[in-house]
Amino acid sequence: MRSLWAIGLALLASSAQAALTDVTLDNGMRVIVYEDHRAPVMVSQVWYRAGAMDEFNGTTGVAHVLEHMMFKGTQKVPAGEFSKRIAAAGGRENAFTSRDYTAYFQQMQKDRLELSMQLEADRMANLVISDELFAKEIQVVMEERRLRTDDQPQSVVYERLMATAYQTHPYRRPIIGWMDDLENMTAQDARDWYARWYAPDNATLVVAGDVNADEVVAMAKRHFGALPARTLPPRKPQEEPAQIGTKRIVVKVPAQLPYLLMVWHAPTLKDWEKDTDPYALQILAGVLSGNDSARLQKSLVKTRQIAVNASAGYDAVTRGPGLFMVDATPAPGKSVALLEKSIRNEIARIQQDGISEAELARVKAQVIAADVYQRDSLFYQAMQLGEYVSVGLPPEALARRVDRLRAVTAEAVQAAAKQWLQDDRLSVAELDPQPLKPQKQRAAMPGVHHAN
Repeated sequence: MRSLWAIGLALLASSAQAALTDVTLDNGMRVIVYEDHRAPVMVSQVWYRAGAMDEFNGTTGVAHVLEHMMFKGTQKVPAGEFSKRIAAAGGRENAFTSRDYTAYFQQMQKDRLELSMQLEADRMANLVISDELFAKEIQVVMEERRLRTDDQPQSVVYERLMATAYQTHPYRRPIIGWMDDLENMTAQDARDWYARWYAPDNATLVVAGDVNADEVVAMAKRHFGALPARTLPPRKPQEEPAQIGTKRIVVKVPAQLPYLLMVWHAPTLKDWEKDTDPYALQILAGVLSGNDSARLQKSLVKTRQIAVNASAGYDAVTRGPGLFMVDATPAPGKSVALLEKSIRNEIARIQQDGISEAELARVKAQVIAADVYQRDSLFYQAMQLGEYVSVGLPPEALARRVDRLRAVTAEAVQAAAKQWLQDDRLSVAELDPQPLKPQKQRAAMPGVHHAN
């Protein structure tokens, strides 16, 4: 039986043989086609390089609200008809908003790609945002905020810690928006956002599947090529000032259990050929969490039983500044203070003693296996391509990601832990659980049509 490592290398070699085409239309729209002929299906995604980080104070959440409104119709396609036409063609569609971008996708048989492009090109240029439909949809978004954030204690902790850890950067604002901004948002705010950012020269079309690249590009020219480019607003750097001391907050909300969230400011991937720390930090996150053999799980949850769960996370692919995160829930009878001290001790062990070669090999195999299985999905192939190019990285950075991770040494992981997991870069949030209130019965949210 072949090892997971060998299977992974074989799959990567097979994946690497797939053809990638990357062109830019005359109006500035980028078109990326990833040919994969294993099944007669395709996924089509349109990515706009505009997310929550591009919003202004007073209109937080407008990127996400506009995502909702994109399904509310054009002059040619009435409200609700977009989804009906995709469903009638045997496809499925949805959308998502992040801090860095907003994306819309369809998964269908390969011969229905033209329908997807027709509909996307139409709403890129001809969206109708009526006051009446906006008034209904903003209520849906506010209820979504209540359900996903306000009624979820750990989500409240995360939201408040982001507003603390980031001093000036727009990442301090929630993607879904502050409730006061949503309550005071108007249809004109959504129209202004649409006019500002929804243009072909701020968009990337990613198509992956059993398609011919030349045919896809020709089709994109027919449907998107006639749309005029716009002069996009200048984007200022918005650099986050260096943190100069530990920040701490206590969040008091009704909850069953306490909770701890720790974040350190960390670099993200900008020059994929020269940067090394982002790759080392990805391995470090795997050393700390990911399976039963990882340090936090093994020490805090299984052996000492001071936590019911503990995990680490790090995202190297963003437009803005990054964070390395650790979160945990203390076991019954154990304090948050003890839990934080224990997490610090595990990190200090890595900073002082490093990691073993066996541990490094295990984590690399784990990370590479996850990458391989994602590449086995058409949807995630397109997702990863769209994400990388939307934050300013070339497709080659994604193709070479595994090679760069494989090159990380144990010494590099230790050095990254020493440099970046320092107290002066740290912000800590503790959930102080308050008595639970009787839950009110909420009506189902009509019209929710996205995944963010």
